[in-house]
Amino acid sequence: MNKNPFHHMVCILLFCVLVPSAPTAVLAEEEVYESESCTSIMVGKLASVDGSTTTSHSCDSNSDRSWMTIVPNRKHKTGSLCPIFVDAKNTRGPLDSEVKAAGSIPQVAETYAYLNTAYPIMNEYQLAIGETTIGGRKELHSVDGLLDAPELFRLCLERAKSAREAIRLIDELTRIHGYNDWGESFTFADKKEVWLLEIYGPGEGRKGALWVAQRVPDDHVSVSANASRIRQIDLKTPDWFMASENIYSLALEKGWWKEADGPFEFCYAYAPSSRTSLGCRRREWRVLSLLAPSLDLNPHSENYPFSLKPDKKVSIPDILAIFRDSYADTDFDMTRSLTMVNKENQTVKNPVATPFMNSETRALLKLPRERLICSLTCTYLQITQSRDWLPDPIGGIVWIGYDNPAATPHIPIYIGSKQTPPSFMVDGRREYSRACAWWAFRTVAKLAQFRWQEMSLDIQKVWLDIENQAFSNQEAFEKEVLALWKHSPKKARDRLTEYTVKTAEDAVAAYWKLADELWVNYSRHF
Repeated sequence: MNKNPFHHMVCILLFCVLVPSAPTAVLAEEEVYESESCTSIMVGKLASVDGSTTTSHSCDSNSDRSWMTIVPNRKHKTGSLCPIFVDAKNTRGPLDSEVKAAGSIPQVAETYAYLNTAYPIMNEYQLAIGETTIGGRKELHSVDGLLDAPELFRLCLERAKSAREAIRLIDELTRIHGYNDWGESFTFADKKEVWLLEIYGPGEGRKGALWVAQRVPDDHVSVSANASRIRQIDLKTPDWFMASENIYSLALEKGWWKEADGPFEFCYAYAPSSRTSLGCRRREWRVLSLLAPSLDLNPHSENYPFSLKPDKKVSIPDILAIFRDSYADTDFDMTRSLTMVNKENQTVKNPVATPFMNSETRALLKLPRERLICSLTCTYLQITQSRDWLPDPIGGIVWIGYDNPAATPHIPIYIGSKQTPPSFMVDGRREYSRACAWWAFRTVAKLAQFRWQEMSLDIQKVWLDIENQAFSNQEAFEKEVLALWKHSPKKARDRLTEYTVKTAEDAVAAYWKLADELWVNYSRHF
């Protein structure tokens, strides 16, 4: 009989990795209206290493569609209608015949090209959007509106060239057609500015929306992590704040704020419980602490600065490192107690110790839960670059990675590309397919759960090589395409498409190969 306690722990962990959690039949009321499912980091142009603006979105839904396409610029006839869909983020593919329109709104003469994902990301003018769900008071939800968050993303990217224009468009569209989703945070980055917008429904039986937007200073960074972040506002300074006309009146009407109480604070009026969520606040603390460690922020605080100046200029690899963070070397590292003595008589983390344990594993090992920045439920992570010194097709980049950010490479999709790679157009949510890029990365990420400490190092060698090559090639490639652009924009777009597709498909092929190697190299442990 094997009396090694770590052998017993390995058996338990393998069982919990292999057997998925049972679905919850009925969600608690608080779970319905509050979320801990996404993170967005924003970087102003003077806070970045190269002068670009950035927003981002880890789509940690564990359910949203994985396919993505580039929708082209289109001209429309006068009087035509734009169909509005419900839950478009769960469609089966670009040609899903089961998708039905919930209604329509007047179409515009021209709609812009954009990268279309579960939450559309960037358009041909380098306007980019990120997202996190922020819940809010259940009394704010309205079913009388036509527009949900993903459709507002699409309409913004089809019709707006800047963050301010997008915010004004949201105000116009929701006043006319209504907002029917839960509380959402939209993080905008255009070629000049970065804004955070928080939006809720207007309340049961009403059509419209309640929203506020605050600009991130050019030399600052900010974060949204499923909690309302905007507190006091000054609508007399429209360069920094914008809001719906009902922002004060609705709070007064509902008794959520009284002038005698003191200054109006948006997050406490409309989403007070989000400020008590440790899963949200801990991520805010970690992101801001990694970017400005000199401030020595308290991990137990209720509020953190809306934005702050980072200790050093921020690069795309810096942001990627944050999205891969699992609180290592902090009191909140869930693997810190999972140690063993190896053959060299050294104390090391057990090979199966992973920061991505499910609830059953944590319960068996009596470990606390921490909602990490890096998430095993991630469908994709996007990090955008908008750069005003380059032509839009070259200046706009979306760095995209499928599944767990800690186990996958992030490759560039130039917004001037005419299409995404073919394997990116195949959705993998409903069935396994070797033709689907998402499954290549998902397979590797899931295999890593068996022996994370060892396998993650083997996986890192592959994704790090892919990413380093993409970053090191960037300057020379863009110089080449810029020269082409001056003589033939069409040839430049062809080259952008060729590069985007080849870089992505090479990464997909490398990951299918890696998955096969992991099965062979580690099968003795399964």
